[in-house]
Amino acid sequence: MAKKKAKFPTFFVKSAVKTFAKEHDMMVGSDAYDAINEKIGNMLLAAAGRCKDNKRKTLKAYDM
Repeated sequence: MAKKKAKFPTFFVKSAVKTFAKEHDMMVGSDAYDAINEKIGNMLLAAAGRCKDNKRKTLKAYDM
């Protein structure tokens, strides 16, 4: 089966997620990385929309 093309580039460091999980006595499933990345991508798209609606070109913390 061919791997589907990702909708977004990778926005995070996978080893940081693994470290977080290990610190909380958990493991990370391979499908979790795609889901995490999609959540971040959608959050950034929404923030970019708010930024453009306010006629700005700079993303700010309150756009998140």
